[in-house]
Parts: sequence; structure tokens; C-alpha cells
Amino acid sequence: MRARVSWTLVLAVFLAFPRFQRDRIEEMGFGEIFRMERMRVDSALTQALRSRWDAEATTFIFSWGHMIPILEDVSRITGLRVYGKPVSGFTYPCYHDLVERLLKLPVERRSSLVPRVALQASLGLHEVGKSAGESDDEYLERLVRVSRRELASEPGAEADMDLRRFLVLFLGRLLFATRGDAVHCRFLPLLEDLSEVGGYAWGGSLFSALVRQPGRLRATDFDEWVLPLPPGLAYLHLPALGRGDLTRPGLMPIARHWDSRRDSRNLGDQLEQLQEAIDSYPYLDVVWQPYLREGDEGQPWLVQARPYFGRSVWLHALNLVLPLHLYLSQCSLGLRQSAMEFPVRDRFRRPGRSFRGLHDTIDWRERAKEQIDNWERRGKAVKSDATTDDAYLQAYALKYGGKVYKSARHQVDVTGEIASLRALLYSAVQDQEAAQRQTAELRRELERVRSTGAGSASSSRGAGGSPSLLEAQLAGAVLRAEEAQRHLEERETDLRLTTEHAMDLQGQRDQLQGQRDQLQGEIQTTQSERDQLGIRAEAAEAQVAEATKELAAL
Repeated sequence: MRARVSWTLVLAVFLAFPRFQRDRIEEMGFGEIFRMERMRVDSALTQALRSRWDAEATTFIFSWGHMIPILEDVSRITGLRVYGKPVSGFTYPCYHDLVERLLKLPVERRSSLVPRVALQASLGLHEVGKSAGESDDEYLERLVRVSRRELASEPGAEADMDLRRFLVLFLGRLLFATRGDAVHCRFLPLLEDLSEVGGYAWGGSLFSALVRQPGRLRATDFDEWVLPLPPGLAYLHLPALGRGDLTRPGLMPIARHWDSRRDSRNLGDQLEQLQEAIDSYPYLDVVWQPYLREGDEGQPWLVQARPYFGRSVWLHALNLVLPLHLYLSQCSLGLRQSAMEFPVRDRFRRPGRSFRGLHDTIDWRERAKEQIDNWERRGKAVKSDATTDDAYLQAYALKYGGKVYKSARHQVDVTGEIASLRALLYSAVQDQEAAQRQTAELRRELERVRSTGAGSASSSRGAGGSPSLLEAQLAGAVLRAEEAQRHLEERETDLRLTTEHAMDLQGQRDQLQGQRDQLQGEIQTTQSERDQLGIRAEAAEAQVAEATKELAAL
């Protein structure tokens, strides 16, 4: 609820601004995200995705491998800029003087937090409660009216202060929200010169917020933190989950395409069903490259962003400096996944994630100079010389084991060789499907060449001429592709039989283990009965001895 209320309030202020203010926000690169107009959080989906997050590698883990969002996802889904200067600068132990000078808002002397209510009130939003029977549209229109009365209508110092207050609310409450009700001012130094705000890569910072250990955040924090990014990723890459309704295709940014599907079940039931669906999600239903056939029409911000796509790079949000491990998800770039050592979480030294308690002013442009240079060089291009994913998937299965092979459809003890066999089987299915698609494409191309060449080459062919060189090459390629497909089908069958045999052996081992435990129980029971018989025999012998003594006495 808090995320939806916050979004409605921020949107109301944006709509209440006069045209010249909205134009300034557009120039800063934030205009696209406010075209979403409505944002409904899918808590079950975001929590289910969060359960698949690996904080060590900063990526999602599924049964078919890693999947990490790429900068193109951020750019296309949210419309935020992922190019430009890194979001880096000074952090201070206290922002009191900056808040007084730039925002003219009350704040405690040793605090870096602005009370949310005071910040909203400065933008004209005093009473923000929704009235009984008031629709969403009526509620938004009322907020716009009351906010417009308090905002400066002409350019000047007052208008600049209004815009800074709005940006602090937008950045501190939504894009980079903190726990609790207050709003942090850590980005305020970057807002002093409003003409420079649009030069920062705010989309890259949003991305860094996503990879910031979401497993340690509460559900509401995670929903607020990343806005529409996780649901958009699921809609694009995992469409078979069926959590989004494509109601507005063609609008930009892509987050405007969907509405989250309403589900009347309680959150626990939704979450259980989604986690099971994600655990057993078929590899062949994964859309690794959803933008493969899409252009840049209606998305001018993509042109400058493209040099950053497909590259491993350091991401910056002031004291949050994290690596984008894109080489862990080379499939998203159309590459084969090469063998690699999985990373240990980077230990780049920085102050704690809470800014309260810091006693030094830190210039992150110096503290993280190497990482900033890496961003300015656009990181490092991801390359792969692998021909299959086998080595990667074997290492992946051995590392994650039962964490990713735990659904009801795959109830096996995934350890050692069995995990490796399952990984190889996933790889074989992938290769076979790719070969099948390639063969079909080559056949279509061959038919097209034959049909288009029939008219132009009819005279030569009628005279006994040979087929065109292109047609011959395509025919040969089709034959080779069919042969490769047959080989892969045989390989998949062999691996499937081997895996089933290994699972049968494991089942027999478990059965024998159960029989052994049963026999041990029976042996223990027999031993107990024998001990009891021995005790009874000793008692009977004692009675006989006693009776013998009595007879001798008589």
C-alpha cells in the first residue's frame, strides 16, 4: 500500500507542475517514467522473484542458470537513462545545512532525514487521505488541484526550490527508498545545480538498487525500491507465468504495456503457486532476448544508451558501488555460456548502508576512482568462445544443487553426478531446440530462394542448367542442420535415459537403505526379546535353586 500511495503522491505533484517545470523534468530524463500514470504492485511476484536472488553473485538463479537484468532492460522498461555521468559525489555526516539552504525545510541538527509529511506539505499535499467512495481518478485529480495552489507558477528561485523538493521526494521515496517514514537527502548535493541533474545515469543507479541484496529487505521495501522493474522482467523473460495483462501494446516505455493481473487468492497461496511455477519453469519458454526484433522507434534515449549494453561494468549510486556480473548471463546476449568460476560477493570497502553515524565527508569520485573510470570506459565487453553450455551447467548444478532443482516435478536428491547429469540434459534440450529452429529457418529460406528463383532461372533450368550457387549452399546447410539435429536428439535421449537410470539407482539405494533400517530395527527388537528371555531364564534358575535348597532342608 505504501508504494502505491507514494507513487500517486509523486505523480500528483508532477501533474500539478506548470508546463515549464514538466519540461525541465523531461530534460532530466524522468519524463518517461511519469507517463506510466498507474502503477499497481504485484507483491506475490516480487517476493517470488526475491526468493530466487543470490546475493553472492548478485543475480537471479533458476533451474536453467543465472539470469541477471541488463541495462537494456532498465532502459526499455522504465525509460530512465543508463548513460552519462555516474551518480557519484560527496556524502556527508549531516545534511542539515544543505536542507536549510536548498529546501528550507525543518530537520534535526544531526539528522540526514527529512520528515515525509513536512516534505509533502511543502509541495501542497497536506491532507492526502483517500475519501470514502472516491475513485482513483478522482483522488488523483483532487491531489493535483491542492498541490497546484502551492507551487510557483513562474521560473525563479521558488520554482527551483519546488523542483528540488519534488526530486528529493521522487528519488528518496521511490527510486532509492529508505526504511521508515522519513526521506533521505543523500542525493541533495547532486541537485544543487539543476542544470546538471539530467547528465547523470539515474537508470544505472536504479539497477544498482536492484542488485543490492534484496533478500535482506522486507517485501514492502523491495516493492518500493525498484518500481516496475522486477514485474517487467518477469513479463518479458518469463511470459508463461501469466502475471501481466498486455493491455496497452506499443506504448513507451515498455512498463506501460501491462497491468498486473488481479488475483483474488490470499498472498500466501499466490506466493506458493508462483514459487512452484518459477522452480519448474521450462527452459524452452524462457525469452532470453525479448528485444531482438525491436527497434528504437519511440525510444530516443536508447541511441545513447546502446554503447553500455552487453558490457560488464561497475554501477554507482553514491556509496553504493556494485559490479554488474553480466558474464554470468551470456545467454541474454545470444552467446553460449562459457565455463567460469562463480564470483564471491565483492568486498569493496565502503561505509555502512545507513548514512546516520558517519563522521567523515567522503568524496566518492576519489574513493571509487577505479570503478568510476570503469564506468566512463563503459566497462568490458562480454565475449564467449564456448560451443556448448555443458561445462557451465555442470558447475552451476554442483554449486546450487537442490536450491534450483526442488519443484514438485523434479523431486530428486540433486547431488554430485546426478546434478551434473541434469545440467547436461538441460543443455541438450537447449541445443536440440536451437537446432530445430535453425533447421526450420534454413528450410524456409531454401523454399523462398527456390520460389523466387523459379521465374528468373526458368530458361536456364529448362535447358538443363544447374541450380544456383545459393540454392546449393542452402540445401547443403539444411542437410547438415538435419544431421546435427538428429545427433542432438540422440544425445538428449541418451542423457535422459542415463539420468533416469541414475535416479532409479538412487531410488533403489534409498529403498535398500530403508530395508536396512528396517532390518536393524528388527535385530534390535530380537536382541531386546532375547535379553528379556535371558532375564526370565535367570529368574527361573534362581527359583529352581531356591526350591532345591528347600527340598534339601526338608
